[in-house]
Amino acid sequence: MTQKIAIAVIHGIGQARPEFANPQHPNFLSGIVPRLQKEFSRELKDYTSSAEGELVFEPVYWADVVQQPQNKLYNKLGINKFSQVFGLREFVFHSLADSIAYQPTSPIDASNIYEEVHQIFAQSLGRLADRAGNNAPLCIIAHSMGAAVASNYIWDAQEDRFPSPARDNPLERGQTFSSFYTFGSQIPFWSMRFNEFGEPIQVPSPKLSMHYPKANGKWINFFSRNDLLGYPIKGINELYDKAVLDEREVQVGNLLTRWNPLCHNEYWKSRVVVQPIASSLANLWRQINLEPS
Repeated sequence: MTQKIAIAVIHGIGQARPEFANPQHPNFLSGIVPRLQKEFSRELKDYTSSAEGELVFEPVYWADVVQQPQNKLYNKLGINKFSQVFGLREFVFHSLADSIAYQPTSPIDASNIYEEVHQIFAQSLGRLADRAGNNAPLCIIAHSMGAAVASNYIWDAQEDRFPSPARDNPLERGQTFSSFYTFGSQIPFWSMRFNEFGEPIQVPSPKLSMHYPKANGKWINFFSRNDLLGYPIKGINELYDKAVLDEREVQVGNLLTRWNPLCHNEYWKSRVVVQPIASSLANLWRQINLEPS
């Protein structure tokens, strides 16, 4: 028996749709799964004929937490009566609303969206633990503001702060967290909350070696200079420079999208993003299944 890899996939800002979390829909996890499985299988063709089954995917779908209050405010302000050039106003409204709503609030606040989003994250990790195993190595694929959400969740986990659904097993506690793949990330914006732009999470988890002595992982960040919502991370400060082992400027999208802000949603289906992630996952699989402990 081989050890499967648990992969949590989290969406970003805007109006993420329910199909993101529907395994029967072609846009499940924004369409990244078949592409990632294909590249992963190619990487491991000499080791296994059933590589696709070695990756266990789980969505972190948090859009519903912020969508209801956004819709309420949207209607109260009558945004539908404003100009909607190329739909940009609606996109900007929901994007800004997501970022602001997610800000941590007082524990006594009746509506603490930060905590609600993290509870959803914990529930997703719980399902991954049930499907891939309590000790399965955890990798996170995060887009846009989802990268900041994932970073905050793992930071809290590494500080032993957990939302109530988190159970006491290595995966849900973040102990087996090995690799972080981010694209279109807004982590630089969130770093401004801290003196000298703060400290990054530890990738991989310092406790990973307790479970997989030969395993390692890394943080890979992808960005496009035409993406107005996604930025490089290594330049934040020296700590982030060391934490992000691989940062790549890429061109994503087609002739209509790669040169403008619409490229923000194109990372999912681009081989220049998917292939390096698959290669990294294949290296991790070999480390945990082939190398002697």
